[in-house]
Amino acid sequence: MNTSVLKPDETLLTQLAGVQAGTPLAAALAVREDAVHNAEASGRVLFESADLQRLSLNERLAFAFATSEAHDDELLVSHYRARLAAAGGAPVDNARTQAALRHVRLLATEPVRASPNDLRLLEAAGWSADAILTIAQIVAFTSFQSRYLAGLRLIADSANAANVPIAEVRAGTWHTQPLTVSGQPAPTAFTRVELGWEPWLAPRDRATLSEDESTQLEKAGHLNSDYFMLLARDLPVLTHRTRTDKGIFYTHGGLSRAERELAATVTSKVNGCIYCASVHARKSAQLSGEVAAIDTLLAVAPGGDLAAGQSVRWQALIRFAAQFAATPDAATSAHLAPLRALGLGELELLDLMGAVAFFSWANRLMLTLGEPYIPAN
Repeated sequence: MNTSVLKPDETLLTQLAGVQAGTPLAAALAVREDAVHNAEASGRVLFESADLQRLSLNERLAFAFATSEAHDDELLVSHYRARLAAAGGAPVDNARTQAALRHVRLLATEPVRASPNDLRLLEAAGWSADAILTIAQIVAFTSFQSRYLAGLRLIADSANAANVPIAEVRAGTWHTQPLTVSGQPAPTAFTRVELGWEPWLAPRDRATLSEDESTQLEKAGHLNSDYFMLLARDLPVLTHRTRTDKGIFYTHGGLSRAERELAATVTSKVNGCIYCASVHARKSAQLSGEVAAIDTLLAVAPGGDLAAGQSVRWQALIRFAAQFAATPDAATSAHLAPLRALGLGELELLDLMGAVAFFSWANRLMLTLGEPYIPAN
């Protein structure tokens, strides 16, 4: 498929998914225009108007291609293969590139296994802190793209899906070491308690910010966050990522905010991200009042059924979110049948899919660039 020319109302993902104008899905996408177009803008700043001094275009596209392969996403594989060929082919096959590709595959498939040593190995291979941050963003963003594209295709096809039995949903593993790399107490179980997060790479120094950059980060509430100041090492990507987040979670209509936060929590349980789950489980519990149900979800052990003990509606939401969050994603159009039966339309399904897709992005940054700790007070 030729993706070099997009129609005025198209994005790469809507074109690849074959979204037809005038359909209910197209109408839902128009309602969520901010999320759709800021996701598209994130791709542009990573692969088109990028700082090529820290990472060449060939390297960027090669890492996106490898991520697409890890997610077994044929459409994105074809897209990035064609773009990589047009850019002159794969980067030089040397120890530096091989180290980066090993890291890319780890982040794409098993981000919970990442450790500070993985970042030190990249530094030893010659990658700068700025480049390492951008590599993580490329993997995380391409993981988001894969989920969003799959979701668009599922929603478009789900009206004809058969209602077939759905397998149990399993929770992933997580970190259980009692101390962080710096010696702070670390959470060893999922919780709604507010946690801190410490980076494994140095956040951006405020002294390097321009006045406009400082104002932008302050307005977004990011200046006092180590996490966001680390992401500010690639500020254009952070800017559009933040706007994508707001377009998915902070919008009216569609799926309730509490259930979008539920989907974020489920995704974090699948990927093993204690920090992300703590934030979004707390929010879902506050907004829904379903404190016991959220705590039941958080308590599911590795390999356990995430939907066990939940209401009929939450079982359907949890089962779809977990299938969709898996790598490669395991959701089929049949998995949407229970949600359709509950009355969810295109906008609600788009919100559910978007929440999972975004946390397929967020978890891969939180898990591979730092770790949570328990604050002293």
